[in-house]
Amino acid sequence: MHNYICMRMITLIPFALLAAPSASLALPLDKLAQVEVLPGWRAANGDHIAGLRITLAPGWKTYWRAPGDAGIPPIFSFTGSQNIQAVAPHWPVPEVFDSNGVQTIGYHDGVVFPLTVFSKTPDQPMQITGQIDLGVCEEICIPVSLDFDATLPIRGSRDSAITAALVNRPLTQSEAGVGDVTCAIDPIHDGLRVTTKFDLAPLGSSDVVIVEAGDANIWVSEAQTQRTGNQISATVDMVHNTETAFGLDRSKIKITVLGGHQAVEIHGCSSS
Repeated sequence: MHNYICMRMITLIPFALLAAPSASLALPLDKLAQVEVLPGWRAANGDHIAGLRITLAPGWKTYWRAPGDAGIPPIFSFTGSQNIQAVAPHWPVPEVFDSNGVQTIGYHDGVVFPLTVFSKTPDQPMQITGQIDLGVCEEICIPVSLDFDATLPIRGSRDSAITAALVNRPLTQSEAGVGDVTCAIDPIHDGLRVTTKFDLAPLGSSDVVIVEAGDANIWVSEAQTQRTGNQISATVDMVHNTETAFGLDRSKIKITVLGGHQAVEIHGCSSS
């Protein structure tokens, strides 16, 4: 088997409730989105560093893990893989898109998702098999399901595209000099209102704050953000998809600040 299988599209299904059809759909379906496994290299500790390269038609975009109100987050599946215990995807710094007042977070024209692959038997080849589901958008959005199947070599070699994507990561709280991070939680009629505060020097001309609850069943609104000097305050509403009461673990909250082609990622917050 070749070291990578690329450029294969499995399904394209029109996404209802969005804009009218675009002339871009005159493109062959297998040109809108394609996947390629970058086989990468085996690290000294036995973990394997690989990548999934997503290539989109010019002008099209796809989404980050927290895509905004109108986006579709990528979903990775590695069912069918061999000699693989677990896979951890990494997320390069995304862009902020504003279309008719709707903010979404993602990547235009394509993205490389680095993967750390944990092996059951590190001195043997791995077979990475699976599927990535994602939304691709121009004037309309289409859910796409892409299959991949590739052999990850015992040694391999460093790949510049994977390395660049790994370098293009958010700064940690410590690297960015962020001190204490607090989250005040107040009840609202259908969920919770969370206000986080912390100090962070400006990354660019404006800040975009994304708050994640750490639970895929909890919807989080776009943050209302204010900056006073170096202090950022961001408020979101959280609602469980069952529309019932729920508990929120502050230690699982993830806060990302985007600005000036940079990002800072904060894990957890305290009550005061």
